[in-house]
Amino acid sequence: MKSNLVELRKQAEQAVQDMAEGDLKVKAFETILAHLLSAGTGRPSSPVLSGGRAGSSSKGHLKQKEGSPQVPRSVGDRVLFLKSEDFFASQRSIADIRIELKKNGWHYPVTSLSGPLQSLVQKRELRREQTNDEGGKGWKYSNP
Repeated sequence: MKSNLVELRKQAEQAVQDMAEGDLKVKAFETILAHLLSAGTGRPSSPVLSGGRAGSSSKGHLKQKEGSPQVPRSVGDRVLFLKSEDFFASQRSIADIRIELKKNGWHYPVTSLSGPLQSLVQKRELRREQTNDEGGKGWKYSNP
């Protein structure tokens, strides 16, 4: 049992080895280790670790490698993960997107989201429209 635990810990460490040191890396390690430990219990795995629902990856961005959990690493891939969960079925503001990313443990300032969102719009992964609501103009993002 002890050797199995050591092996699972090593797998979790290897999965996060290229991440920058900090809270996100610690949380990712904890989540991956918990997933590996529960793999034999029959409980469902975390959707973050399994890349979303089966067959829901968008144009291959979140394809899971066989036998290893694939965690989206870039801001763009994480936004596409939200898209794969139908988050953009209705129009969403950049603040809405930031809050949803936080719920998954991915913390970004609003200023770090506008560039990747614009890139996804240019790649036709998302659509954006300018709106006039609640005292000002803003952009709303949705499925294309």
